[in-house]
Amino acid sequence: MNHKLIILIILSFFYNCNKTGLILDPDNGGLILPDDFRALVVNEGVGESRHLAVNTNGDIYVKLRTDTGKNGNVALRDVDGDGKADIIKRFGDYPNDGRFATEMKIHNGYLYYSSELVVYRQKLDKSKLIPDSKPEVLVIDPYPIRWHNAKSLAFDGKGGMYVTFSGYTNSCEDLARGYDDPLATVLGKEPCDELEYLGAIWKFDENKLNQKLIDGKKYATGIRSVVGVTWNKKDDKLYAVNHGRDYLYNHAPKYFSEWENSVLPADEFMLIEEGDDFGWPYTYYDHFKEKRMLAPEYGGDGKKEANGYKDPILGLPAHWAPNDLLFYSGDQFPERYKNGAFIAFHGSTNRTPYPQAGYIVGFIPFQDGKPTGEWEVFADGFVGADIIKQMKDAKYRPMGLAQGPDGSLFISESKKGKIWRIIFQGNKENFGVSELKKMEKRKFVSYLKKPVENLDIIK
Repeated sequence: MNHKLIILIILSFFYNCNKTGLILDPDNGGLILPDDFRALVVNEGVGESRHLAVNTNGDIYVKLRTDTGKNGNVALRDVDGDGKADIIKRFGDYPNDGRFATEMKIHNGYLYYSSELVVYRQKLDKSKLIPDSKPEVLVIDPYPIRWHNAKSLAFDGKGGMYVTFSGYTNSCEDLARGYDDPLATVLGKEPCDELEYLGAIWKFDENKLNQKLIDGKKYATGIRSVVGVTWNKKDDKLYAVNHGRDYLYNHAPKYFSEWENSVLPADEFMLIEEGDDFGWPYTYYDHFKEKRMLAPEYGGDGKKEANGYKDPILGLPAHWAPNDLLFYSGDQFPERYKNGAFIAFHGSTNRTPYPQAGYIVGFIPFQDGKPTGEWEVFADGFVGADIIKQMKDAKYRPMGLAQGPDGSLFISESKKGKIWRIIFQGNKENFGVSELKKMEKRKFVSYLKKPVENLDIIK
């Protein structure tokens, strides 16, 4: 080996190490990030995963996407301080009851997690990677396994625990009806029987064991499917990102085209207050018109507005599947990220015949408790392809977000359970428009741009 090559290897090693001792990946683990942000791969894959949490000592906990056996959680510890996981252990003395099981959060010294039907917690001990206490049962869902059954959690800091009970249908459609005309509009149930306890956020006591619905309170309703929910400590309010409904064209081909089916309706960024009704299944949100519209199953035609329901604070691109939400409270990143919202977009599955879309971690700046603009591309490079015809074509799907004790951002993905850690290495005071330019250009790739009607159809 010649001397120049040796010198280059040595310089590369020192460049990819920083004062914290982290060994960063030369290619940022395949991610595309704003200038001066760097990334390392904590682990190449712990198994199909959902959300993750990071403790104050740096230990990482991940909820696995599994519906058999036990040990549905994974714990990771970095022993030597290089940022890579050295110890990886599965644990969880509870039955894995479904693949929508999602949550993993740390709150008041407890590790909270959920299967599809049960919310659990265990007391953490920083000296032990794996909590050795028996899982405590907090909330029990008495109804059968169903679609969209994530059981995601948020805590208000006053003893309240908020649990998602999503609707299991697309628009509470009446499946018992027969339709002779293939162009007939599918009709919805009115009233929708799911709304008795689903399509809602419920509030429970974070310390009371073995609670059922009768012990809780329906906090808000008309919310189709929420996987990402959090309590924002900055303004002391509950926020969530909602999956909008699908199949406008399939259910009402007289009123909607395949292109409209691809770009509508919006996924929704919601500020949720007690008593709110966001209108599902009777309405959907059109982010181009910035109006809530009457759903076709309930008399809508793409033109009729729906009144009396709450709007989101921001409409998000259709079908991108926002699956986690994190308000950044750290000091490591530049000031523009402080108190802003990171969103993990899991990526679409049903925008055919147009390209599937999403598959990024986005960022939305906030000021005085309100979004100051549209979504931005923060982390890209997960898909590994230029055009995503089907969801299976994407190499990775961003799923979970967590903030480390030093202000690093951790990202998990659902296919293999790969985990990244993102840090900032530049000058925070000088960070601005020029560092974000390349990320703005990312909005024109096929899986992020608004498709051109008829032109961008995948053959």
